[in-house]
Amino acid sequence: MKIAVVILNWNGEALLESYLPFVIRYSEKADIYVVDNASTDGSVKLLKDKFPEVNIIKNESNGGFAKGYNDALKHVQADIYCLLNSDVEVTPDWLDPIPGHFNENKEVAIIQPKILDLRKRDHFEYAGAAGGFIDMFGYPFCRGRIFQAIEKDNGQYDDIKEVFWATGACMFIRKEVFDQLNGFDEDYFAHQEEVDLCWRAQNQGFKIHYLGKSHVYHLGGSTLSNMNPKKTYLNFRNSLFSITKNLPRRRAFPIVFARLILDGIAAFRFVYQFKFDHCLAVLRAHLSYYRQLRKMYRKREKRSFLTKYYTTKSIVWSHYVDQISNYDKLVKD
Repeated sequence: MKIAVVILNWNGEALLESYLPFVIRYSEKADIYVVDNASTDGSVKLLKDKFPEVNIIKNESNGGFAKGYNDALKHVQADIYCLLNSDVEVTPDWLDPIPGHFNENKEVAIIQPKILDLRKRDHFEYAGAAGGFIDMFGYPFCRGRIFQAIEKDNGQYDDIKEVFWATGACMFIRKEVFDQLNGFDEDYFAHQEEVDLCWRAQNQGFKIHYLGKSHVYHLGGSTLSNMNPKKTYLNFRNSLFSITKNLPRRRAFPIVFARLILDGIAAFRFVYQFKFDHCLAVLRAHLSYYRQLRKMYRKREKRSFLTKYYTTKSIVWSHYVDQISNYDKLVKD
């Protein structure tokens, strides 16, 4: 089973210099690609001068995460794609459990390893942690991370677990499934396109697994920090896109209406915290969503829809009202 590790880069010269050597050292059985999204720094020159063993794919424009990978992966031949952020430090044997798990579980289309914090190595990292889930209203959370509450890694998630979504920071996906799904939705540009991809995969009968035997360290926030208003905008808008595309119609639109109220509450909370730019980002997210509602609705495929998609009814209520910050207190596996 041939694996291609594919790293998307945009003006990440310093990140490539820091973390690409780990990928090269610990990925001997894989082909390594760096996809450059029309960088204006010295990324490509660095690759040519210091890392000649790495394959370079140059995109003509910066189309974001979604289009960047869609364009590049057309030129990569492998059975399994590993989509890896440029700010991830991989570890010895990180690839070892992956091919066998795919071979033994034909229904599994996507795998995520354990994602730990590069700065605080005994804690999970925000983007993905120990596998992703969503609540009834489409708000994402993880085992190991609920909103800004990050758990310490005490081995509690050193397991194999079916999850709802795998993080784009480090995900393994079968090439045939990626092609079957027509890749990422490029209208997302960035953020939560992996949630949509995983949701569509499950609507077609595939499964997403988390493998705690494999782990990597993620710096996080290299492109957009968690507190950047643009990230707030993309997360709120793109989650509405996913609900519209991936739920049965009789469920999608009541959820969207509920989100109008819940996101309004979130906007007022941002005002209370004097984060006025984030409040504006939520408003802009909804305006953008309503402008593209018809377009998103047309993307709904004629297929069965996953009826049990959420793990808890409201992660917002559970966290902010019931004061639950750990996954094991939220859900009894």
